[in-house]
Amino acid sequence: MLIVAEDCVFCKIARGECQASRIYQDKDVVAFLDTRPVNEGHTLVISRKHYENMFEVPDEELANLFRIVKKLAAAIIKGEKADGVRIIQNNGRAAHQLIFHFHVHIIPQYEGQDSYRPRETPEQSELERVASQIRKFV
Repeated sequence: MLIVAEDCVFCKIARGECQASRIYQDKDVVAFLDTRPVNEGHTLVISRKHYENMFEVPDEELANLFRIVKKLAAAIIKGEKADGVRIIQNNGRAAHQLIFHFHVHIIPQYEGQDSYRPRETPEQSELERVASQIRKFV
């Protein structure tokens, strides 16, 4: 039985109750594009189970999720023709965690880029185009 938080937006995405441009999903993990991306292809990887932060996630589940993060990071580099990726995971308000459901950011990066500000929310059709491009390499 999955542990969920009824009002958590990421739990709603995991259950299919909220729209998200999905890159990957299996019985334990869902990955989708961030709606306020730093760069095109900015992806969030979440556990289907609700854990507030990394410290609550059992070690085996955490290891599995990071195996998927590694796989998706490679697909994002190929799909977005990025020079690299940032892998970011925040825990707690002081670390700027905004949604209290464990998640990992995969952010494509490009040579010479130094900005780290979210862009405006892209149209849903644009998010779906980007998701489709990345899924080709998953």
